[in-house]
Amino acid sequence: MSRAEQNTPFGCGRCGADVPASTDGHYRNHCPHCLWSRHVDVRPGDRSSSCAGLMEPTGLVDKGGKGWQIVHRCVICGQRQPNRVVREGRAPDDLDELLALRWL
Repeated sequence: MSRAEQNTPFGCGRCGADVPASTDGHYRNHCPHCLWSRHVDVRPGDRSSSCAGLMEPTGLVDKGGKGWQIVHRCVICGQRQPNRVVREGRAPDDLDELLALRWL
């Protein structure tokens, strides 16, 4: 599957917002409004997970070289996965929602 096929718009499974594809060169995998995600990846961008559970944003980490990342936890299987914060582009992540998360 090509990067263009993986980086597509989607509807948020939590708040229902229309989420545009990322324009910053990375994969968009979470809603910029509520920050929730869906468990679709085993590795970032591979879209090979069969779980498909909603992933709750549980906190923030600051990874050197990657910047801020939202830590998501799947509500079905419990897997935790960090995902890059989207700070620029057409739909950056809501800063108030980000700052409401705790630092891990």
